[in-house]
Amino acid sequence: MKSITYGEINFDEVCQKIKEYTKKDLEYDVVISVGTDSQNIGNFTKIVTVITLVRKSKGGIFFYDIRKVKTIKNLRQKILVETQCSLDLATKLGEFLEKNNMDVPLEVHIDIGAQGETKYLIKEIAGWVMGLGFKCCMKPDSYASTGIADKISKRGSRVG
Repeated sequence: MKSITYGEINFDEVCQKIKEYTKKDLEYDVVISVGTDSQNIGNFTKIVTVITLVRKSKGGIFFYDIRKVKTIKNLRQKILVETQCSLDLATKLGEFLEKNNMDVPLEVHIDIGAQGETKYLIKEIAGWVMGLGFKCCMKPDSYASTGIADKISKRGSRVG
C-alpha cells in the first residue's frame, strides 16, 4: 500500500498506523472506510482501493493500493470487481479490529448510486455488502470510492 504521509507501507504497518490514529484525540469519533474505483486506461484497467480514517470534525488520513488488470469493459463486471476488492480489504481490516478489541465503525463505500447508469445494481451490490455485515455507503456518501479512489485512478493524478 501507499500513503502520502508514510510512503510505501505494508498492510501490517497500515494496521499499526490505524491503531495509533484511533488512540489520538479520543474525544473525536473515528470512522474507517474502504472504497475502490477503477478507470480503463489503454489496454488495462487501473484499480485503486483506499482505506480512509476520518476523525469527525478533525480531518483524516488515507492509504491506497493500485493494481492493473486486463481491461474490464462491462460496467456490471467492473462494479463487481471494485466491490470485491473493497470487501476483501474490509474483511482483513475487520479481523484486525476485532483481534485488537478496537470498536471503530467500518464502512464499505461503493461507486454506485440512485442516479446514473449503476442504479440497477443497488439491490445486488448493497445486499452483498450488508449481507457480509458491513455498513454500505453509496453516492453521494461514498467519499472513499467516489472521491479519493476516483481521483487517484484518473490517468493524470499526481498521486499514484
